[in-house]
Formats: sequence, C-alpha cells, structure tokens
Amino acid sequence: MSEKVTIYDIAEKLNITAATVSRALNNNPKIKESTRELVIKTAASMNYKQNKLALALKSGRSNNIGVIVPRIDSNFFASVIRGIEEELHPHGYQVIICQTHESKKRENENLYTLIDAQVDGILMSVTDVTNENDDAFNNVLQKNVPLIFFDRSKHIDGVSSVTINDFRGGYLTTKHLINEGCRHIAHLSGDQSLEIFKNRFLGYKQALLDHGITFKEEYVLPVKSMVEAGKEAVDKLLQLETPPDAIFSSSDFAALGAIQELKERNISIPNEFCVAGFSNEPFTKFMELSITSVDQSPLEMGKMAARVFLEQVDKTDTIKIEKKVVLAPELHIRKSSSRTSF
Repeated sequence: MSEKVTIYDIAEKLNITAATVSRALNNNPKIKESTRELVIKTAASMNYKQNKLALALKSGRSNNIGVIVPRIDSNFFASVIRGIEEELHPHGYQVIICQTHESKKRENENLYTLIDAQVDGILMSVTDVTNENDDAFNNVLQKNVPLIFFDRSKHIDGVSSVTINDFRGGYLTTKHLINEGCRHIAHLSGDQSLEIFKNRFLGYKQALLDHGITFKEEYVLPVKSMVEAGKEAVDKLLQLETPPDAIFSSSDFAALGAIQELKERNISIPNEFCVAGFSNEPFTKFMELSITSVDQSPLEMGKMAARVFLEQVDKTDTIKIEKKVVLAPELHIRKSSSRTSF
C-alpha cells in the first residue's frame, strides 16, 4: 500500500516551499494565480488528499453541518433534511445526520459528538422542552456554534427557530370539521410538553369555543404517532356515553389507525364519522379513502432553517440575531372528512 502524498512531496516535485504549497491549496491571496493553478494541478496528478480534520482545526471551519432529528424514517424529517442539503450544498457544506429516537440521553450524546467533530452549525428538532439537558445546549452556545431549531423548538435566548403555525393548523382543521356538521369532535394529541402538540390542541380548543361547542376533556386522548395508537383511541372513544362523531389527530399515522378501526366497526366515513390528520404524509393522498391533513411544508422548513444558519455564519461579528420564522400551514381537504366536496 503506497504512502499518502503530503504537501512536502508536492513542494519537492515543484521545487518550492511546503508553506507555498499550503497557501496555494488554501487559496491564500498572497499566492500568484499561476502558482496556485500549478500546485492544484500537481496535487491532483499526485492524488493528494487534504486532511480535513487538520484543516478544520487550523481554520476553525469544517464545512460540516450537524442535523439532529428524532428519526429519519419519516417523510417529514426526510424532507426537511433534503431541504437543508439543497440549500447548503451550493455553499460547500456537507450534512452529518444524527437521530435521537426520542431519547434525551442520545440527544445529549449527539450534541457533544457534533461539537467534537468541529461542525460549523447545528440544526435540530428537539426531543422535549425540559431543562434536563441544558448543559449540552450551553456547551454548543459557549463554543459560539450557530444553533437553529426547526419544527420542535425550545426557548433559549439567542437561538433561532423555524416552525409552522401549529395553533392555526389545529384551528383550521377543527373549523373544517365543524363546517361539515360535526359537533362532537375528539382530539388525538401528541406529547403536550412539546410546543407543537400543545399549540395544535389549543387551536382545536379555541375553534370549538369560537363556534359555541363545549370543550370536553374526555374527548382528548394523548397518543403516539402510530397506527395502533389510533385504533386503541377509537376503541376508548366509542365507549363514552356520548361518542364523538369526528377526530382531529395530531398525527397522520394515528388518523390512519382510527380510520382502520372505524371501518372494522362498519362505521361510514365521512357520513357517520369524519377524520382529519396532521403532517400530510404521502400515503394520505394516495389511499382510496384519502385523508384530510395539514401540510407542514417540510421542504421549505428545511430550506429556511439553512438560510437562517447562513445569515448567522456570514456575519463578520460574533453577534447572532435571534430569528423566529413561522410558516403558514395549509389544510388539504380530502375524502375522510368532506361530506360535500367528493
């Protein structure tokens, strides 16, 4: 196995100093353009590979960006990551993806690992909003590494975020169900310690109040974003003295489970029971009984988070201006909840 080519090998071949080779490879303005082109051409012919880690330590820039998500096997997060990459790649950045699997411990590990890897910034969707792992976040801020939250955020001074108006999404969906004639609307809620789920619930509740419908605690069930959770929720709701006639779910997967359970019980959708979800997962529009859902614009969210990062990293001073970007949700009305349009 041949030894790696070094800048000293290039210098010897060109009969120049190693310092000149280094400056040429790093685009130092003091080096003549003809010399720089010769060094680069020679380096390529000798199959020279720069030590990226050493370069990062020397320059303080690695051109790597850390992205932390709960999981990547989700169309939403996959689309956000795509948006981030599409926006940052033309600027010479590579993306390092980490998953938390909803574990605060893994979130901590991810943050420390990315800092040790000398990333130039971290874009993330948090696991929860408690203060139990603030040491990890403080470590990021102390290193002066730009930190941008997307979708799920927590309140940290100086940290920017890109989210959608979840309250508005919950309100629009519930208002639509009311307009379709539903008067007993249940809500399958996610973990309300996370702001996105809390705001979807608050939007749902406000829509009921604005339309003169009494809010009932028993109609609100916390569920995980799983098909089975939606099935179990329907089983509980139908046992109530006054069962609901509609469900607004904070998760498309739970909404799908609810629809499957209602079908098994021969309950007609949407004539007897309406269902709407949240996230606009691809399957919602391709099913025979397409599912009404709120689009979170994940691709645009990823692009916007990347733009916020670029704005911060391009500043010549160390002052980072906190920016809160809130995207507008879009309700896609489909067969599962529309008694008049289809």
